[in-house]
Formats: sequence, structure tokens, C-alpha cells
Amino acid sequence: MTEAVAPSRLDAVQTELEQARKSATLQSLQIPPCPELLVRLREALSHAEPDLNEVARIATSDVAMSATLIKAANSPVYAQTLPVQTLGTALNVLGLDESAALMTRFLAAGAIKVPSNPSMQRFWERSAKRSAAMVYLSRAMPGIHADVAQTYGLFCHVGFPVMLQSVKGYAGTLVEAAARIDRPFIATENANHKTDHAVVGALVAKVWKLSPLVSSAIRLHHDLDLLRKGEAADADVINLIAAGLVAERLMRRHEGLPDDAEWLQHGEAALNWLFVGEQELATWEDELRDILDAV
Repeated sequence: MTEAVAPSRLDAVQTELEQARKSATLQSLQIPPCPELLVRLREALSHAEPDLNEVARIATSDVAMSATLIKAANSPVYAQTLPVQTLGTALNVLGLDESAALMTRFLAAGAIKVPSNPSMQRFWERSAKRSAAMVYLSRAMPGIHADVAQTYGLFCHVGFPVMLQSVKGYAGTLVEAAARIDRPFIATENANHKTDHAVVGALVAKVWKLSPLVSSAIRLHHDLDLLRKGEAADADVINLIAAGLVAERLMRRHEGLPDDAEWLQHGEAALNWLFVGEQELATWEDELRDILDAV
């Protein structure tokens, strides 16, 4: 898969992340290492013909992960006549893409623990919803690869739990940032800690050796003026950011929540960038309902 991003944009973000990791502000940041099983899974999936035997071996190596896959295969979405009782059957029912997505989420959630915090209670559930919505959108629009979209959706906000674990006073910052209406969320983060969850999330993606396209989009996902001022050479990054904003809006509609400030301010620009109309958006909302219910 070719990541056709202009060196200026991608290289600038990667250089920024390298410098940020060395800064005094982030010296104490504790980024969990990427789980060995996830490294193996990504390797197995990286070939033109994925190593299905290795995927099965990884799935069987953790009892709880196996149980998660079997439970998912027994969900109403797959409408099995007989209960799924074995891992092999579960993998066949789910298919490779869904099995890999569930395994990735399971392993990431095991490595990046979410501290007890009211705003983080459903962190991995919402991350999974965003990931599923991003995969759906990637299939509805050209120019966005499903695997990149899925990874971006899952890891987009991973900076939140990592900062909660490592940065003193960050729990209070979350409350303050959510309450303030005079400045953006990340402005409060930077005022209090000289960094923000977008930078930290991108660092996690870089340390875990995710695609530079994913880490760059995570770093820039609140720089939404790119939707109006971005250049065609940066299209791959901006496509992810725009689709992520649409996915977040669709998730909020599914959850019965009002549109957030970013959608109200930048939603139209995101739709314009993606060449998407309101009718398509309404159709996607209907079609995503069952998918997000399953998550």
C-alpha cells in the first residue's frame, strides 16, 4: 500500500514527534510497549496473502482473547443457527478482517489501561465504534484504505489514557477543558501541561510503529483548518482527519448526543473536502446503526 503523502507534511510531523519525545515536558511520559502478540499479528497480516495459521495461533495463545472472539461470533449480527463453541468456527464466522480488528482492540486495551475517570469509562468501546465507522466510511469513499482507517479510528484518542497515567493533574485538566467554552480543548491541555493528547497519541502510534500516515493524522486531528487550507499533496492525511470527524458525528448521533463544537464549526468543511452531501450522511447514519449496535 502506497502512502502518497507529500514529504513536507509527513516529515514535518515525524520530526516534530522525535523532538517532542526528547523534550523535558515529555521525558516522564510512560508509553507502554506494543504487545508482542500485536507485533506478530501485524506481521502476519502484512503479506499479500496473510498467514492465517499464525493468526489462529495468536488467537489461541490467550484464553480471554479466544473467548472474546467466540462471544463476538455468537452475536445476533451473524445470526448463527447453532451456537459457536470453538475458536476455529468463530474465526470462520467473523472472517479475517473482523477477527483481526477484535484481536487488535483486545491487545491494545490490555496494554493501555484506562485509569478510573468518569470521562474515560467507555474509552475502548467508543474507540471500537470509531474504528468500525471508519472502516465503513473507507468502503463508501475512494482514497481511504480500510486497514489505515481502522487503525486510525482505534488509536485516534489514545493519548487520553496515556496522559492520565503519566501526567500529574491531567484528570483535573480533562474536567476544565470540557467545561471551558472560551478556547479549544487542546488549548487548555497545552496551557496546563505544554502538550496535548494529539501529540501524545501520535507518539504512541510512532513508538508502536504504526503507519506514519496514522501517527500524522492523530497528531493533526484537531488542526481542522486543514479541511479548508490543506493541499492536494496532503490528501491522505486530510482524508483520514475529515473521515474521523464524520465518524465522530455519526457515533454521537447513534448515541443520541448533540453535535459537538468541532462538527458545528468544521463539519461542512469536512463534507466539502470529502465531496459528501447531507443525503449521503443520512444514509450512512441509517446503515451504520446495526454495525454500531453490535460494537
